[in-house]
Amino acid sequence: MLVAYDPIFAHPLPEGHRFPMVKYELIPAQLLREGIISEQQLHIPAPAEEATILLTHTAHYWHQLQYQTLSDKEQRRIGLPQSPALTLREIVISQGTIDCALHAMEHGVALNVAGGTHHAFADRGEGFCLLNDFAIASNYLLHQQLVKKVLIIDLDVHQGNGTAALFEGRPEVYTFSMHGAHNYPFHKEVSDWDVPLPDGMNDADYLRTLGECLPVLINKVKPDIVFYLSGVDILQTDRYGKLQVTHEGCRRRDEMVFQLLKQHGIPCAVAMGGGYSTEIRDIVNAHCNTFRAAAEIW
Repeated sequence: MLVAYDPIFAHPLPEGHRFPMVKYELIPAQLLREGIISEQQLHIPAPAEEATILLTHTAHYWHQLQYQTLSDKEQRRIGLPQSPALTLREIVISQGTIDCALHAMEHGVALNVAGGTHHAFADRGEGFCLLNDFAIASNYLLHQQLVKKVLIIDLDVHQGNGTAALFEGRPEVYTFSMHGAHNYPFHKEVSDWDVPLPDGMNDADYLRTLGECLPVLINKVKPDIVFYLSGVDILQTDRYGKLQVTHEGCRRRDEMVFQLLKQHGIPCAVAMGGGYSTEIRDIVNAHCNTFRAAAEIW
């Protein structure tokens, strides 16, 4: 099981910033301590090439990131102050997701410690997302003619609006987003299949809803690969999630996805997505559960 990770994922932010960047240090440390993974499974990706990025993002936007010319307003929309190190982080994360996809096609599954940057559009970033790693990886695989049909399963509590917009009218990529109906982004884009969830949804209702959707998705799309966004902001401890899913429910969600894909022989590349619980240990433990489930099932 390959795990994409680079220390630059834990990018330094101003004191008091609400994005829990430290989780990117703590997740691999916890996995190594528990013996879920070994040092040999950690993979440091190279930065993605410009030609690969431009399969998804506009040249103008990419040059803004390259040359640090985002306006103050554009930086506020993203929620992270621009810097060369932040841009490098994003292109390493994107290549990490590509590498995970390539590994999964050979070995079944691979996970990126970061990624799931689904609020990034072709020409702009928002919601802590600069480049859309799932879109970049999907377009890379399609461009290289390694796959014909991609399925994106986005179970972050926030709709994958950038991903939906990027693949609108692109039948070779099917976008599925199961998210909080009354959560960010407040203007939703149109995925191929959106499942908006009411506030306060508990484990039983969440898992039943997902369990009804997944087999339909697999049978309808018949994907060559799945990109799975395993956000843990569905937790009842999350500051912004508005759902009542427990750690056990979140873990069972991951198992449900993985078991179905393994059963059908569909490779799966995973990215962690969001998580904003007040206690960092809640975020890290829930993300580590995703790795634990993948290791057990594959």
